[in-house]
Amino acid sequence: MVEIRHQYATVRGHRVFYREAGPREAPALVLLHGFPTSSRMFRHLIPALADRFRVIAPDHLGFGNSDAPPADAFTYTFDALADVTAGLLEQLGVSRYAVYVQDYGAPVGWRLALRDPDAVTAVITQNGNAYEEGFAPEFWEPVRAYWANPGPQTEPAVRAALSLDAIRWQYLHGVDRPELVDPDTWAADHREVSRPGNDLVQLALFGDYASNPPFYPRLHAWFRERQVPLLAVWGAGDEIFGPDGARAFARDLPDAQIHLVPGGGHFLLESHLDTVAGYIRGFLTGGAVPAKS
Repeated sequence: MVEIRHQYATVRGHRVFYREAGPREAPALVLLHGFPTSSRMFRHLIPALADRFRVIAPDHLGFGNSDAPPADAFTYTFDALADVTAGLLEQLGVSRYAVYVQDYGAPVGWRLALRDPDAVTAVITQNGNAYEEGFAPEFWEPVRAYWANPGPQTEPAVRAALSLDAIRWQYLHGVDRPELVDPDTWAADHREVSRPGNDLVQLALFGDYASNPPFYPRLHAWFRERQVPLLAVWGAGDEIFGPDGARAFARDLPDAQIHLVPGGGHFLLESHLDTVAGYIRGFLTGGAVPAKS
């Protein structure tokens, strides 16, 4: 049985929770979760990979078991989340690593890559966008309206994403076998975003997502220059980041491995864990294994 170590570190004055498994001397693989969840989304993936890798999965500030300082006491931006993650990895002595990104984990991971271009040795993106393609209009139109004019006219549509029904939808839409998805997932996520003041944390990050598309050209330049090994494994039924977001990686990374998984949605690990784990193991053991940290 794989032991998952549940631990805390103080980073930039904040308590950061992370899950870790695998030998500390093994190549490092960092897992970065999305909205509205936490490192809990990797609870089954970690044991599937920890025989070969040192797997580290933190909770972003404002999520899960990490500190969630009020929005008026901490500037919730993707730059700030990336800075805290970088500080955690420094504390853990991890200087080179492969990274798995999903949803919000993507802009955090992209910033880590540009912060230290030699650190990220391979990328696994699971429904984590890096291009304008793939932004599903129905989901993103109200968010873009909020970017353009944050206020009482646009905020309610964004707040709606924090409701139990909306979070349940994130887990179940596009999934061909919804009975495989544990309802504890959306129940736990809803409890966490319903904590006092957490709505303002989430609104701040929805607003700061506007910083990501203008950031993409710098990331594309890094892709072209480094030709970093990249695996895109994508729930084909995702109505937040659609399949065009996966296909777009081939523009700058012609050797990217791109797999669209039929019957999978935004949280692909909930319904297709073995498929994703198999792709990751094949990818990382086929030449993209990161150097030891």
